[in-house]
Amino acid sequence: MTIDPNQFRDIDPGKRVLMGPGPSDVSARVLQALAAPCIGHLDPYFLEAMNQTQQLLRYLFQTENALTIPVSGTGSAGMETCFVNLVEPGDEVVVCVNGVFGTRMADIVGRLGGRLTRVDAPWGRAIDPQDVRQAIDGRNPKVLAVVHAETSTGVCQPLEDLAAVAKEAGALLLVDTVTSLGGMEVAVDRLGIDAVYSGTQKCLSCPPGLSPVSLSPAALEKLERRKTPVVSWYLDMGMVAQYWGSQRKYHHTAPINMVYALREALRMIAEEGLEARFARHQLNHRALVAGVEAMGLAMLVPEPERLPMLNAVCIPDGADDAKVRDALLRGFGIEIGGGLGDLAGKVWRVGIMGEASCRRNVVLFLATLETILKTQGVAVKPGATEAAANVYDDA
Repeated sequence: MTIDPNQFRDIDPGKRVLMGPGPSDVSARVLQALAAPCIGHLDPYFLEAMNQTQQLLRYLFQTENALTIPVSGTGSAGMETCFVNLVEPGDEVVVCVNGVFGTRMADIVGRLGGRLTRVDAPWGRAIDPQDVRQAIDGRNPKVLAVVHAETSTGVCQPLEDLAAVAKEAGALLLVDTVTSLGGMEVAVDRLGIDAVYSGTQKCLSCPPGLSPVSLSPAALEKLERRKTPVVSWYLDMGMVAQYWGSQRKYHHTAPINMVYALREALRMIAEEGLEARFARHQLNHRALVAGVEAMGLAMLVPEPERLPMLNAVCIPDGADDAKVRDALLRGFGIEIGGGLGDLAGKVWRVGIMGEASCRRNVVLFLATLETILKTQGVAVKPGATEAAANVYDDA
């Protein structure tokens, strides 16, 4: 077999405006850090970069947890990390399911041999804490798991009441913050979250490849008292912690340049400040919704339960889902997401995360969507960009 290397062109996808469910736009500073010279994973310089990354992650998670690290893998690896370390065969686990990612949690529990109790809510609505309390009644769950920001629906799950339910039941609280971390508050210590994971490619505006994870002292105690080995060697935090801790015991070769990139993304978050960053995401969300509704379109999720960084817009009658998304991408370089599972063909998922959460992107999306829908013969009202501008002017 022979290959002509000239048939393979340089990588150049062109300019995109990433307004889907992830990944999000990445700043030049993060890309520059990613391109820094690669060195050994036990080099003193890299070990110090690891320490600084952990400090910055604790700041973002608002925690003092010692085991706060970026797992080498995407957000799904973070999900598996939390479950495989805390769930043993026969353990009772309660999982809240109101979208794709709650469903994945439930799937993992079954694969681990846990005794699953599902608490379901309609897709597009938050879980009722009272339903969780009733499901737990008479049981002895080891873990209560919930998705904070359900990427498939745009639902924000309030955590305070569920944290109280977990405490009452003596269960560890496990939370998916893949889409929420960096775009809204994730107060790990204040809420009493025991296991939390996220991903670098959403509101952190870093390329996909790492999954920030934090385990509380109670979670570490559960890990230390396991009767069976962690089923994943790669994700066994008992061993990985020895590499990220003071021992620096070799476990695996960390993705050095991805850690550089995450460190820079986290440094930018610290420079902006958490309150300012959360306020920016909320402002751009309100402007986007104002424009969408001014066109006569509807949002899937009721206002009190909406995420600021992931917006599920109901596809209007007469609009062709795939053709609209294709026109946005090919004509304007704008990427948005389609619906998943039960919501396929029913909603567009519009992300305004991290670097992509800005006035320019909101106005660009509203103007281009209005133009495309009119081209398809869909009846939309004028004034979307004006409605968004009013939100910004009043801020």
